Amino acid sequence: MANAKYSVIVPVFNRPEEIDELLESLTLQTYKDFEILIIEDGSTLSCKPQVENYKTRLNVTYFFKENSGQGFSRNFGFEKASGEWLIVFDSDCIIPSDYFQLVNEFLATNDLDAYGGPDKAASDFTLIQKAISYSMTSFFTTGGIRGGKKHLGAFHPRSFNMGIKREVFKKTGGYILPKKGEDIELSIRIIENGFKTGLIPEAFVYHKRRTNFKQFFKQLHFFGTARINVFRFYKRELKLVHFFPSAFLLGLLAVFILYLIIPVFGMIGLMVYGTYALVLLIDAIARTKSLAVGFLAVIASFVQLIAYGMGLLKEGMIYLLRG
Repeated sequence: MANAKYSVIVPVFNRPEEIDELLESLTLQTYKDFEILIIEDGSTLSCKPQVENYKTRLNVTYFFKENSGQGFSRNFGFEKASGEWLIVFDSDCIIPSDYFQLVNEFLATNDLDAYGGPDKAASDFTLIQKAISYSMTSFFTTGGIRGGKKHLGAFHPRSFNMGIKREVFKKTGGYILPKKGEDIELSIRIIENGFKTGLIPEAFVYHKRRTNFKQFFKQLHFFGTARINVFRFYKRELKLVHFFPSAFLLGLLAVFILYLIIPVFGMIGLMVYGTYALVLLIDAIARTKSLAVGFLAVIASFVQLIAYGMGLLKEGMIYLLRG
């Protein structure tokens, strides 16, 4: 088979079921000129049997390597790939059937060196997954800039759904961090090297993320620490908006302390947070058309802000103490 135009690189760690769902979605693509490289990052639970099941329907290759983190595993895939475009998906993504058709049409008329796309919740996702999807994309939690048409400064593609030209990989060397903000750091260097980045709004993926609030908390705590990890390399990339979750967390703690010391002031604070929760509830119900998802979205939003805020504060304190 001739070299594919697009090479899909997917690192995976102990998640064979996710790979099965991802590959199944790729069999339905209306545009077929792509190859797939599954990079098993030192897993103890192999997805090789799942990959083998798709060998007759997809141009897919399986690789196993020692664990090094998703960033370096993507670099491994980049080296093995043949395509002129290197596409990165997370293993917990499901790809709509017209994804590559839309990407190919967009890139034919738009001169980009790297692109990113948004993520959404599929109709068959669980209520919690839909609530988490709302929380991660809502204006009232992230400013609506994650995968939205508006964003701060140059667009920074994220590794759950992004593509870069082969020349971008050759010039930048790919990821220099194994994890903790590795995609943000790479996007910054892509832009610094003079490459043009952009968002393809229609090229979304269904992103399953975590399936319960405990997993979601751990993931967002990790994201908070990752922001400080990026700050170690690029001081300007820590913006005021990134402190909102920490301010939210500290404010919530202050409200409970005030309630114990000066109940009337504590009640005022609780009313402020209650009003915020009500706004989230109304907006989530309006967006998802589900009362159940709306209530779960309030919980997801509070979990997201608290976890991210804790992660950023914890890693920030470590950074300050170590100088």
